[in-house]
Amino acid sequence: MKILLVGGGGREHALAWKILQSPLCKHLICAPGNAGIAEIADCVNIAADDIESLISFVQNESINFVIVGPEAPLALGLVDRLNALGILCFGPTEKAAMLETSKAFTKDFCTRHNIPTARYDVFTELADAKAYLGEMQAPYVLKADGLAAGKGVVIAETREIAESELNEFFSGKFGEAGSCVVIEEFMHGHEISFFALADGNIVMPLIEAQDHKRAFDGDKGPNTGGMGAYSPVPDFDQTTVELIMETILEPTVRGMAQEGAPFIGVFFAGLMMTNEGPKLIEYNARFGDPECQVLMRRLRTDFLPLLIAASKGELDKAPQPQWSFNPVANVVMAANGYPGAYEKDTPIKGVDAANLMEGVQVFHAGTKRTDDGQLVAAGGRVLNITADGSTIEQAITRAYTAIDQAIDWPDGFCRRDIAKQAL
Repeated sequence: MKILLVGGGGREHALAWKILQSPLCKHLICAPGNAGIAEIADCVNIAADDIESLISFVQNESINFVIVGPEAPLALGLVDRLNALGILCFGPTEKAAMLETSKAFTKDFCTRHNIPTARYDVFTELADAKAYLGEMQAPYVLKADGLAAGKGVVIAETREIAESELNEFFSGKFGEAGSCVVIEEFMHGHEISFFALADGNIVMPLIEAQDHKRAFDGDKGPNTGGMGAYSPVPDFDQTTVELIMETILEPTVRGMAQEGAPFIGVFFAGLMMTNEGPKLIEYNARFGDPECQVLMRRLRTDFLPLLIAASKGELDKAPQPQWSFNPVANVVMAANGYPGAYEKDTPIKGVDAANLMEGVQVFHAGTKRTDDGQLVAAGGRVLNITADGSTIEQAITRAYTAIDQAIDWPDGFCRRDIAKQAL
C-alpha cells in the first residue's frame, strides 16, 4: 500500500515510525515531513494546508491511502476532496471536524445530545461577554471559538483580568478565531486526554494520556501546544473508560451521524474528571501532540489495519489493539522564547546518541537539515524525547538523562516536571 501522511510535527513522526512497522505499508510519503521523518520515509515539500497541491500529488502518485495528521487540512476540507475522488483517507470531513474547529459548535452539540460539559455561553459582542462575567464565579475560562494552535484558552483569576483578556480577544489577539468567544465555568478536577477511533457508527476506545499545556514548571506561564505527556495515568481504570464511552463518546458518534456529519477518524477528548464524573472540556479531531508520541510507543500491535478499518466503516471487523503495560513519558524540547518569539536555525547535536540509550526514542517536530547536513531547529516545539520503563519513574529518568547527557542544544529548553504528578 502506498500511503501519504500529511503533516510535519512530532505527532506525524510518531505515526510514521509506527506505520512503517506494518507489513501493509510498502511506501510511505510525508508532506511536508521533517528531518526525523526524512530518515525513515520519503518527504515532499508540500505544506499541510496546501490542499490543491496535495490533491494533485495524490492523483499523480497513485496514492492508495491518505492519513491526515494536523487540524488545518481537516478544517480546509481535504478529506471532503479526497472522498469526492474516491481515495481512501483517515480523518473527518470539514463538517465533522467542527468538533475541533468550533468550540461554540461543540458546546451547543453537547447541549443537544446531553453530553456532560461545563456551563457556558457564546458571544460575538464584547459588551455582552463582559456582562456575562457577572453571572459566573472566578476563575473564568475564556476560549477562542476557532483554531488557535492550542493557545486559544485563557484562565483568568479575577474579573479585571478576564475583562482585559476579552478586550484582547475582540481586538484580534487570535485573529478570526477569537471573533467569537466561549465563556465557561471553571471545572474542578484533573484533566485527562482520552483517545478513540470512530468509523462513523462505531467507536473503539484506545487509551489515555496526561498532557502538560503550560510552558513552565509547576504549570506556570502561557498555554502552549503541549510541553510533555505520559501514559498510563494512575487510577484510570476500565470502569472509567466505560463511563466515558457511555456518557461522552458513544453519544457523540450517534449525534454526529444523526446530524448528517458522521465522524470518521480519531477522537481526542479533553476531559475533566470531576466529583460528578467525567465532563468534556473540548474535542480535537486528530491525534494529540505530544500525546500521540506516548500512544505509539505503548501500542504493541499493528496500527495501520485499524486506521484502514475506521476509514472503510469496518471497525467492527478490526482486531482490538494491544498495549504495553510499561509507562512512557515524553518531554518536549522547545526553542527558547516559545510560545512567544524564538530564534530559528539554531544547531542541534546528540539526537543519534540519545536514540542509542535504553528505552529512548526521539521524535522530531520542528527540525530540518541544512545543505551541509546539520540538524537545526525550524519551529517552536522541536524535539520529543520519549522513554519507556518498567515504572513511570524509570521512564522519566531515562528521558531526562537523554536530554542531559546526549542532546546538545543550548538554544532549547524543557519543563523539568513532566509526569511528576504521576509519582
